[in-house]
Amino acid sequence: MVTIENLEKELNTGKLRSIYLLYGEELFLLENSLKKIKHLFGECIKGINYINVDDTNISGLIGDIETPAFGFEKKLIIVRNSGILKKEGKRKNAEMEKIRGRLVDYINENMQIINDSVILVIVEEDADTKQELYKLIDKIGAICNFEAQKPFQIENRLKIICNQYKVQVDSNTLKYLIECCGTNMQDLINEIRKLIEYAGTGGKIEKQDVDKLAIKKLESIIFDLTDNLGKKETQKALEVLKNLIYNKEPLQKILITLYNHFKKLYITKIAQKYNKEITTSLNLKPNQTFLVNKYKTQSKYFTPAELKNILQEFRDLDYNSKNGLIDLQVGLETILCRYCS
Repeated sequence: MVTIENLEKELNTGKLRSIYLLYGEELFLLENSLKKIKHLFGECIKGINYINVDDTNISGLIGDIETPAFGFEKKLIIVRNSGILKKEGKRKNAEMEKIRGRLVDYINENMQIINDSVILVIVEEDADTKQELYKLIDKIGAICNFEAQKPFQIENRLKIICNQYKVQVDSNTLKYLIECCGTNMQDLINEIRKLIEYAGTGGKIEKQDVDKLAIKKLESIIFDLTDNLGKKETQKALEVLKNLIYNKEPLQKILITLYNHFKKLYITKIAQKYNKEITTSLNLKPNQTFLVNKYKTQSKYFTPAELKNILQEFRDLDYNSKNGLIDLQVGLETILCRYCS
C-alpha cells in the first residue's frame, strides 16, 4: 500500500503503474489522483482506448482487458463502484465471487500482457483487505486508501497552496479556518482560494478575513451559539439563531444539530467524571480529534443536570412543534433565553 503523499509524488514523476486500487472517504484527493492518471495516460477515446466499467458490466472486464486498443499502444480501463472488492459479510454474492476468482486467475496468468497493453484503475468506496484480489493488487500494483486527512495534513496542503500564490498565512489562522469550515478538502480548497484572492499577492490571510469571507459549517456556528449561551449573552445567542434562519437554514435541522451538540457536551461531561477517553466516547474520527478541547471547554459552562434538562427541552420542543402546540422558532428562542438568564 502507498500513502496519498507517495502516490501523488509518484504521479508527479509521470510514471504510471499497470494496476491501481483507489478507495476511501477523502474523495477530493482521490479524484485529483484519478484525473492525474487520466492526464498522464493521454488522449482517451471512449470504447477504443478508454473503457468505463461498473456493477452493470463488471462481468465483461476480462474481455475488455483482452480486446486490443486499435491504433493505440495501451488502453485505460476505469472500474468504478463495481463492488468487486466490497466487504460482503455473511451473505456473499456468488456471481461476484466467480468474477473475482476469474480475474485473480487471469491477472496471475497474464501479467505481462497487462503490463504491455493496459492501465487498470479500480475505484471503490471501501475495500476488503482480506480478499485475494486485494492482496494480489497490493503485490503487483499500487493500493492507496484515501483516508480523511488529519488537521495537520490539511494545514500543510493549504499552506502549500498559499505559498504557490505568494500569500502568507499562519498556523493558527489555518486551524481556525478548519474549525469554521470542517475538514472536507473540497470545501477548504474553495475557501482558501477565496481568501487568497482577497489577500492578493504578497498579502496575508488573517483570522478576521476568515470571519468576513468563509462560509461556516452549521456545526461551527452552533459552537458559537453555545459559547454565547454559556457566557449568558442572550442577545448574541439570539442573533446567531436569527442569522441561521435568515440564511435559510431549516429550523428542524438547527434543532437536531443543537440537540446533537449538547448531547456531545453531556457525554464529554460524563466521560471526564469517570475518566473515560473522550475521543472514543464521542466516536470522533481521527480528523476530528481537534474538537475534543472545544467540547471540554464548552461543557464547563453547564452542570450535568443542566445539560440533561436542555436535552429534554429539545425533545419536548420537537414533539410539541410537530403536534402544532408551539412554533419551532419561538420554542428555540425560549430555550435560549431560559439558559442565558
